[in-house]
Amino acid sequence: MNETIVKTRYWHRLEDGRLQCDLCPRHCHLREGQRGLCYVRQRLDDEIKLVSYGRSSGFCIDPIEKKPLNHFYPGSSVLSFGTAGCNLACKFCQNWDMSKSREMDTLADAASPQKLARVAAELSCQSVAFTYNDPVIFHEYAIDVAAACREHGIKTVAVTAGYIDPEPRAEFFAAMDAANVDLKAFTDRFYHKICGGHLAPVLETLEYIHHHTDCWLELTTLLIPGENDSDAEISEMSQWVVDRLGPDVPMHFTAFHPDWKMRDVKPTPPSTLTRARQIALDKGVHYAYTGNVHDSRGSSTWCHSCGELLIERDWYVLGRWGLDADGCCAKCGEPLPGHFLDKPGHFGAQRIPVRLSRYAGT
Repeated sequence: MNETIVKTRYWHRLEDGRLQCDLCPRHCHLREGQRGLCYVRQRLDDEIKLVSYGRSSGFCIDPIEKKPLNHFYPGSSVLSFGTAGCNLACKFCQNWDMSKSREMDTLADAASPQKLARVAAELSCQSVAFTYNDPVIFHEYAIDVAAACREHGIKTVAVTAGYIDPEPRAEFFAAMDAANVDLKAFTDRFYHKICGGHLAPVLETLEYIHHHTDCWLELTTLLIPGENDSDAEISEMSQWVVDRLGPDVPMHFTAFHPDWKMRDVKPTPPSTLTRARQIALDKGVHYAYTGNVHDSRGSSTWCHSCGELLIERDWYVLGRWGLDADGCCAKCGEPLPGHFLDKPGHFGAQRIPVRLSRYAGT
């Protein structure tokens, strides 16, 4: 068998002979040879198989804040990679060249889970991130990589839209140490019109991660002018987060830049992000951030109890550090939710491409 093709478990046979993929709410119905919308799950030999196992569209060492994760080992480095395909069809996708790729040649680099974990350790990365395209579609590979990473003391991070069915969701997030979930909007209209999906499964995923796993959770919403940036929608979203997830789940509001099928939409003004952050704070969210813009105040972490500056950020460079050795505010003693080392990392704003083929071993 081709080493990039592996069997999967989440599917069943329909009465008409087609196989239904049960990985995500799309539930693609496949005849022999057909692929799901994600492109990497295909019916072969009367089974649904993952055809991109162990292959990547590229590896890069990034700051963890780029994922974005602000409460998960700040200042540390993360080995990031993705594959090809996606199970949503977002018209604004910033990584469309990978997520919408229909060419397996895009997957230029290869690595077994064990090799990837060893290289991450050799490069002194605190974690490995599944990103660029959604890792739920390469479910089996991501979980195997996570298991190998844990053997080397490496954390794993999922950057995902959270569009996944309950059974595979439980297995997937049990393997992850942290997740940043794209809460793309707070209306089903947006999800259906812009992303080709639905909102409800994403909200179910968020509640599941927060209440039933040990996976650290942060949220990101890319604000698109005229689509999901109204005061009313941001207010409703923030209130839902406080009510259903609690005030300590960080929210990131990031700037849209014209891309793929939405090149005619103007970029998000920085004032929109500042407004969204303030709405979230007013609704009771303890940690709200702006992203994709230069805004030191909006990207820094402040103590929600006494207002002290806890982690200063200038883009991806950390400045003042106001936490004690226990991860609490050094001024008032209020704990900061998340995962922190005794001292901040100093990886900064570097971006270092990595070719795993240069490293020995399988």
